[in-house]
Amino acid sequence: MSSKVASRKRIQRRIRKKISGTPSKPRLSVFRSNKQIYCQLVDDQNAKTIASATSRGANLTGNSVEVAKEVGKMIAKNAAAAGITDVVFDRGGYLYHGRVKSLAEGAREGGLKF
Repeated sequence: MSSKVASRKRIQRRIRKKISGTPSKPRLSVFRSNKQIYCQLVDDQNAKTIASATSRGANLTGNSVEVAKEVGKMIAKNAAAAGITDVVFDRGGYLYHGRVKSLAEGAREGGLKF
């Protein structure tokens, strides 16, 4: 494993010790690859994914930061359909910057509170 990946995993474990998703307030988990961005609402108590959104299947245009903002709005819409308004944000070991920050802002614009 490269040191960059190992470092992110270490940070991710440190974050997951502190936060956990419940059925009423799930964890908004973010995964970022080089080309795509994925997010899902996770209920850690029951080990279930409540809702998810991704840039992969959607025909979103623009740069990666704009696409991430649209994915944030999509997860907010999916959460509203599932009756969720409050979440705990899990940045997944990534810095709160760029695409991760844009996804969070899009989710807030869509109506999620965290």
